Amino acid sequence: MTTLVRVLVILLVLGAFPAVAKDSSPPDPLKGTTRSAGFFDLYTDAESGRLLLGVKELDQPFLLLTSLPGGLGSNDVGLDRGQSGNTLTVRFRRVGDRLLLIADNTRFIADSTDAAERLATVDAFAPAVLWAGKILKRGDGFIVDIGPYLTGDRHGIAATLKSTQQGDYAIDPERSVALAEGARTFPDNTELEALLTFSGPGEAEFVRQVAADPKSLSLRQHISFVRLPPPGFVPRRFHPGSGGFSTGVIDFAQPLGRSIDVRWQPRFRLKKKDPQAATSEVVKPIVFYLDRGTPEPIRSALLDGARWWAAGFEQAGFRDAYRVELLPEGADPMDVRYSIITWTHRATRGWSYGAAIIDPRTGEIIKGSVNLGSQRVRQDILIAEALLAPYDKADAQARSNEAQEMALARLRQLSAHEVGHSLGFAHNFAASRTGTGSVMDYPHPLIALDASGAPRLANAYGVGLGAWDVFLVRHGYGVYANEAAELARLRAEIRGAGFAYVSDPDARAPGDAHPQGALWDLAGNDALGDFDRVLRAREYALAHFSTGVLPPDRQLGELEARLVPVYLLHRYQTEAVARLLGGVTYAYGLAGDARPGTAAVDAKTQLEARQRLLLTLRASTLALPANVLGLMTPPSYDYARNREYFATRATPVFDPLGAADAAAALSLQLLLAPPRLHRLALQHARDPALAGVADTLDALLDASWRLPAPSDTQLALVQRSINWVVLDALLATLEGGQLHPAVDAQLRQRLRSLQRWARLAPDPNGDLPAAADRIERYLADPKSVKLRPLPTVPPGAPI
Repeated sequence: MTTLVRVLVILLVLGAFPAVAKDSSPPDPLKGTTRSAGFFDLYTDAESGRLLLGVKELDQPFLLLTSLPGGLGSNDVGLDRGQSGNTLTVRFRRVGDRLLLIADNTRFIADSTDAAERLATVDAFAPAVLWAGKILKRGDGFIVDIGPYLTGDRHGIAATLKSTQQGDYAIDPERSVALAEGARTFPDNTELEALLTFSGPGEAEFVRQVAADPKSLSLRQHISFVRLPPPGFVPRRFHPGSGGFSTGVIDFAQPLGRSIDVRWQPRFRLKKKDPQAATSEVVKPIVFYLDRGTPEPIRSALLDGARWWAAGFEQAGFRDAYRVELLPEGADPMDVRYSIITWTHRATRGWSYGAAIIDPRTGEIIKGSVNLGSQRVRQDILIAEALLAPYDKADAQARSNEAQEMALARLRQLSAHEVGHSLGFAHNFAASRTGTGSVMDYPHPLIALDASGAPRLANAYGVGLGAWDVFLVRHGYGVYANEAAELARLRAEIRGAGFAYVSDPDARAPGDAHPQGALWDLAGNDALGDFDRVLRAREYALAHFSTGVLPPDRQLGELEARLVPVYLLHRYQTEAVARLLGGVTYAYGLAGDARPGTAAVDAKTQLEARQRLLLTLRASTLALPANVLGLMTPPSYDYARNREYFATRATPVFDPLGAADAAAALSLQLLLAPPRLHRLALQHARDPALAGVADTLDALLDASWRLPAPSDTQLALVQRSINWVVLDALLATLEGGQLHPAVDAQLRQRLRSLQRWARLAPDPNGDLPAAADRIERYLADPKSVKLRPLPTVPPGAPI
């Protein structure tokens, strides 16, 4: 080999002169992908699991929505299948070789023609960079790997787990993947999914109750990118008497004499084909779709109830503007194009809810999202069977059918109720005062008493929309030449028809004031008379309580669970009665169109209400009859009590004192709610004829501790137990620190009076001296007395 040849060989080995020229261009990131064109183009690679996004326009706002196609299954945690999450206005921005996904702060604006004024507001409130991804390729647009964004916790799953005391969970990136097969894109929306796995302690009750492995929770997260709705939607100003929800912005460009808090009523876009016609077909109807996983006969009941709203739209001037259909086969219920009614399974019964996906710029509803908890209907059947006791009766099948029909009637009403929320309508808990005036109330089953005094449920719930519901649609969606004047007329008409409006902020707390704002109370305008009727139905049901309340194939321990709703049948009407004591009426409205101020419930009604509340603390009311006590059986092997049962200190047997204590605690939390006591002090100072704090506390003690002991030893024991709950509730009210000093002083004075009396009164059982000692020690040094928590009341709602 010559010297020249040797040199060439060495150079080739060292790579100075490659034998074959190498391609220096980077690999094509789109190689092996399949393109789907749409709002955002998608490039999927099933082999590698890659999911790439084609971004065509920068700095163009669109909506970002999160949802959960797969849930945790726990009512207490709340991460439900079909749950909608946050809605953000976002945009992509390029910085160098990366794309930033930015959420704009659309809550604060300046609706001005002056660009500098608009910019000043934008710069005053921080946006959020949600994610940054490297640009993989440029062409007509920008290609990014969207997988790392999808596998982040965008729905707030970890925060929800932590806030419900389930522990600190974090995403495991090795077990979290974008689901290319779940990605779809359409002209106006792009739908994306990921499987997220959260690792955590796995020690808390609720995750252990439902998870395959409580240390590894895997949930599917859905992300929707949605084009902003086109121009043409006309926002409707929110009025607090409209019965609708509100959404809006803080607009710093408003004139100085106007509020910067600008609110609209959320509603779907409806446009008449013939704008001049009083009633016209619409360009695009509102369509809700029912989950195909809903079984019969539930499916038909939910479709029927949800369709009730069609009559409301017809009366508002829209023909064929609202429909409810079964979700088409193969359709994705998380797709933003489908307003969905989801039949949601959980390990325990829980709430249902209706939500709306809203364009934050205008209040336009883009999608309705309803979740109906599947176990509520079983609770309704349980309540009906406990009242009808069908299984040991000659007409067992007819009574069983009556129970099921009651539950299906409730489902129809529930379906209409939750769809109403997704249409933009709020609760009206005062509607029950006019009968079945609205599906947006919480209805108690209408219990009729037959000739023998037995409860019957053949017509437990109303059918169809009420007058308030028709008003909601006409006020929220109707088209009017003089909108302000016509809407004012509608509000005046509904008030003239006897309808008041009381919603959630004035209805849910034990000390709330408005007498018409009670939840689950009986329909009608006589809370006191209805209370008496419920007590009669309760008395009959308890006196005739038998194994007939329980299907023959259930374990005997379930008799306790059937007892709970019968024994506490009066719970909701007790709350309605409590609203009368220290109660005041008032109306929602604006300064220019509503009467200001409040009006106290009259003195006679307040005193009658107080008397009935105290009746719920009497052993004669709360002691169980012998037939019930004779039936109670501990849970069978491999079964156990749960929160639907009364607590027992006599494990394993049923504890009748635990039941009485729970019922007493329910009433006392209403009677002694600090806001109620404060209102009593205020109203009595203004008008001594009205109930006050001192006389109410005296009446309470006279009806409990100072009441002569019953001669019957069992009744006497129940009353003693109730008395101790009364004392515990009084001390807990002081301990809570929420009383005004003047009210606090009156309560302490009454306790000292009880202490002195208890020292002198004879008591062979020793309760009175023990109570006196406890009061004395607490008032001298609260830290020296360990207060007992009030008894736990088994859950009632939702029904």
